[in-house]
Amino acid sequence: MRHSLLTTDIRYENDLVLVRQHARSVSGLLGFDEMEQARIAAAVSEITRNALKFAGGGRVEFLVEAGGERHPLLIVSVSDDGPGIADPQGILNGTVKPAGMGIVSARRLVDDLQLKSEGGKGTRVLLSKRFPKSRASVTARELNRISRELARTGPLDPYEEIRRQNQELVRTMEELRQRRDELVRLNSELEDTNRGVVALYAELDEKAMHLRRSDELKSRFLSNMSHELRTPLNSILALSRLLMDRTDGNLTEEQAKQVAFIKKNAQDLSELVNDLLDLGKVEAGRTTVNPNEMDIENLFGGLRGMFRPLSINPLVNLVFEDTSGIPAIFTDEGKVSQVLRNFISNALKFTEQGEVRVSAAYDKEAGEITFAVCDTGIGIRPEDQERIFEEFGQIDSPIQRKVQGTGLGLPLSKKLVHLLGGRITVKSAPGAGSTFSVTLPAVYIGAGSAPDARYQLDVTRRAVVVLDDDAENALLYEKYLKGTGFQVLPTRTLAEARRRIEETRPVAAIIDVRVPAGEAWELLVDLKRSDATRGIRLCAVAPPEDAQRAVALGADDVLAKPVDRKRLLEVIRAAASGRLEPEVLIVDDDEVSRYVLRDLLADTRYRILEAASGEEGLRMATERLPRIILLDLAMPGMSGTEVLDALSAADATRAIPVIIVTSKALEADELEALSRRSVAILSKDTPSRPEAIARLREALKNAERGIK
Repeated sequence: MRHSLLTTDIRYENDLVLVRQHARSVSGLLGFDEMEQARIAAAVSEITRNALKFAGGGRVEFLVEAGGERHPLLIVSVSDDGPGIADPQGILNGTVKPAGMGIVSARRLVDDLQLKSEGGKGTRVLLSKRFPKSRASVTARELNRISRELARTGPLDPYEEIRRQNQELVRTMEELRQRRDELVRLNSELEDTNRGVVALYAELDEKAMHLRRSDELKSRFLSNMSHELRTPLNSILALSRLLMDRTDGNLTEEQAKQVAFIKKNAQDLSELVNDLLDLGKVEAGRTTVNPNEMDIENLFGGLRGMFRPLSINPLVNLVFEDTSGIPAIFTDEGKVSQVLRNFISNALKFTEQGEVRVSAAYDKEAGEITFAVCDTGIGIRPEDQERIFEEFGQIDSPIQRKVQGTGLGLPLSKKLVHLLGGRITVKSAPGAGSTFSVTLPAVYIGAGSAPDARYQLDVTRRAVVVLDDDAENALLYEKYLKGTGFQVLPTRTLAEARRRIEETRPVAAIIDVRVPAGEAWELLVDLKRSDATRGIRLCAVAPPEDAQRAVALGADDVLAKPVDRKRLLEVIRAAASGRLEPEVLIVDDDEVSRYVLRDLLADTRYRILEAASGEEGLRMATERLPRIILLDLAMPGMSGTEVLDALSAADATRAIPVIIVTSKALEADELEALSRRSVAILSKDTPSRPEAIARLREALKNAERGIK
């Protein structure tokens, strides 16, 4: 609701002084301070001057808008009957330059300015100013009192108005001076603060540099000292086992007890060293994920065999649930096994009676698998469930003081799970046991990997393309050919199968003639007729009634569903028998080491050559020109380094890629020199067979890339 306080007509120049006086009086009675009074008076004066100049006069009305929930407003309306403004909105938007600067100046002095005008119909300007915060409301009775007081107030002498304006100007200048001084002081403080910030940044940069240097030193220590740390521990453990087995004679009861203490402490120290080295590798970003097909039942079988002898507490039952219905997944088996070993080991340590149950559940829709280790042990308080994943974070309890772990197993497990794209959850309560769960994607997808990364061509094996739209059948073919040196490349469409066959030139193609319906027959004909694919052995999977048709259209063999593994291997091996496969030469004086390498190379396409000395290896390399050489360094007679020199000196053998496989601890400069002369340097001390296979396979792939 609006309440009119005062109305003044504008006809002469003297009226401008009167309007200015009224603006100051109204705003003063309404509670505005002197600075705000001056601003309101100046704004009203500017708009009034425009009305007098461009319209010959007008009317000024002072109003108060109050009531409701809105804050009260002082509104000054300045209207005239002049020629009007053609584009008032353009003036407010700044797109049209006004004839006078009053509108622009006044707009800066008030909270809101509205301009209403049409050409030839006059102009009305509304100036709005919110009441001071100290006056949140105003009553009608108070407004009537202010109106009566304004009516009694007569006009001031013009000279008095000039004097008041001068006083306002002086006050304004004094206020500006004070603000200028305050700005100077603030600028000085800001300069001091900036200097402090610059010094702080310099200190932070220096500390960050020290941290980077410390991290580099730690990584270098872990890289160069892994052999130095593990080798003496392995020696102590081996000698302890020899003494405990009484190989060189009996021990007294006291001696046996002492050796048992030595063995136990060496095992504890070995566990600590291994966890530290693994954790350091993960933090330094040097841990690689080596995904492969992993059978859950085999994983649980291995864990069961590992922990059964260690479960010495008869009051605790270790249970592995049945996983026969869970399909194989594609991830790093070694890392999954390491995580579950940590969980099971902790559960057995902190469970005095009851059971430790290991389970797995497969979520087909989400494409995830969840492993869980549930125990009936002491449990963990909610406030401690985050701390157990911190390095060396241990919870004080009577059992904890008895078992004394390293405090690194769970932090390492968490980092490994994140590396595999999974997550860890803990459910526990004191006295009610704990459940540690790990959820992983069923198919590992690393950084930059495509969803079908598991089926990328492996140059170390012989390819077999399979056309079948059933994913379970693809896994079945993989199981059939696992460990045979053949790699299954599954396809689900005609176009994909054709592209795979043309790109990879497999030893054989297995085609289900009913996928897609009717079109597979055309694929058989096209592959047999094309010069690029004519030499590939084609095997049709067809029902008995279609067997003759398949042979007539180009199939070399016909298999019936369900496919028999023995018959499938006969067909594929027959297809590969006519091919001359590349040779790998193993040069190592240790027969056991050669046997281990032969076993690791079993699932590859290479034919194996062996040499028991450096001299024999050099001779065979010169005669047979193998595709790749696996070379040991520490050999009697001609050492591995001398073999490298001789291979590099001869034109015929200079280009053969060499993979060094050694147990020798290398100095940093020696490691750098050998790295320049070989494709890879592998250690014979790799802890697990899956990891050893993965490292050797990666080295072979790098060698093949170098050859191409």
